[in-house]
Amino acid sequence: MIIGAKVSMQLANLGYEVTGLLPRGEEAIFHVQDNPVDIILLDINLKGDIDGIETARQIQKSHSEIPIIYLTANGDDATFNRAKSTRPAAFICKPFKQLDLQRAIELAICRMTENETGTIAGGENQDEQHFILRDRIFIRNKDKMIKIMVTDILYIEADRNYSRIFTKEKEYLLSATLKTIEEKISDNLFVRVHRSYVINIAQVDEVAESFVIISNKSIPMSGGLKENLLQKIQTL
Repeated sequence: MIIGAKVSMQLANLGYEVTGLLPRGEEAIFHVQDNPVDIILLDINLKGDIDGIETARQIQKSHSEIPIIYLTANGDDATFNRAKSTRPAAFICKPFKQLDLQRAIELAICRMTENETGTIAGGENQDEQHFILRDRIFIRNKDKMIKIMVTDILYIEADRNYSRIFTKEKEYLLSATLKTIEEKISDNLFVRVHRSYVINIAQVDEVAESFVIISNKSIPMSGGLKENLLQKIQTL
């Protein structure tokens, strides 16, 4: 638990949210069932009746999409081969540095994107790297990856080859075109109302003849797109 607490602090420093710190595999299985989890860090040696590898197998029966990163002091071939059968995103041997953990998590996020879309969206510059999934977007901000749930997005505005993503709390600049984002995120929730704007229809406060209001922001609406918007809103 001491090592787990240290890892938890490192993750917090990187900007990630830790949903639980659990000493037993059985507890981890129940935790994943009740909490939304993006990535699981598993020590192979756990308290309880099952170890980390068996814990991973049990979790994967119902949550095969969650990447698993093993943290272990047992780097022998037998342990590695057992762990390999669960297709982990990474296998980190103790002692490890924070940079090792940081890179393993980013690779796990990358794999999540590949599995869902078959492609990776990201800038060539590491500081501009991002990963777009249907229900969430990961954006690099200095040394950490920030997760934005698409349901929290108010609207997205085109800015040449970039896009500005607006939530209630913050604005984010993404090195991807509006068209690229539009093709990847859920088309049941978002609709284009202007060549420079894609909006979250669940966030619309008012629809006028030539504009929509979202969170006190007036967004222009091109002619002919109002009917499509209203149809989308009715099916929400």
